[in-house]
Formats: sequence, C-alpha cells, structure tokens
Amino acid sequence: MDRQTVGSTPRGRLRVDVRNEGSSAVVTPAGELDHHTADLLREPLEEAVSQGRARLVVDCSQLEFCDSTGLNVLLGARLKAEAAGGGVHLAAMRPVVARVFQITGAEAVFTVHDSLESALAD
Repeated sequence: MDRQTVGSTPRGRLRVDVRNEGSSAVVTPAGELDHHTADLLREPLEEAVSQGRARLVVDCSQLEFCDSTGLNVLLGARLKAEAAGGGVHLAAMRPVVARVFQITGAEAVFTVHDSLESALAD
C-alpha cells in the first residue's frame, strides 16, 4: 500500500491520552478511530477498567472520524465498565462522530455530554 494512502500508517492517525481525574479515567482519542487504529483506544480503556477505574469519560472533542469498529470498541468498553460497576460517558462529540452514534442508535446506550466539564460533573 502506498505510504500516502489513508490507512497505511495507522499509528500516526490516532493518538490516545489518558489521565485520571477524581474517580474517572479521562481518555482522549485524537484523530481517526477505525479498523486500523481501534486497538490504540481499546487497550487504554481496558487497562483503566482493570486498574479499578470503571468510570470512563471519553473526551471526543479531538476525534475526527469514527467507524463501526471504533463504535464496537466503545461498546465493548461500556460492557466491561458496567460489569465493574461503572460506565462510559462520551463528551464533546463533533457532529461527524455524533452522526455515527445517531444512525446506529448507539447514543441510546451511552451517557452523552455536550462538554468534558459536564461529563466530569455528572
């Protein structure tokens, strides 16, 4: 595959930052969440739950794209977090990302917040 083709350099297309804030793990994916980059988000979400951080706040403000694989990562994290007594809160979704959740009906199974601040205050 041509190195300039989208999808040919997956690690450069998604960066994930994690920090703890109160009882929450705040996970901030930046870039494109798809089949090629999904594990870059899956691993820190699972690690947070395994370390006892069952309340996951995903700051979507820097997420530029999310396909069905990315959605499945978030759904899987939700199941694990809920099994541990927590949940997944999605914050500050851009319209293009929010549309994926609306089309699939997934917005009904997540707690969605307009801003990171409101997600942390909840």
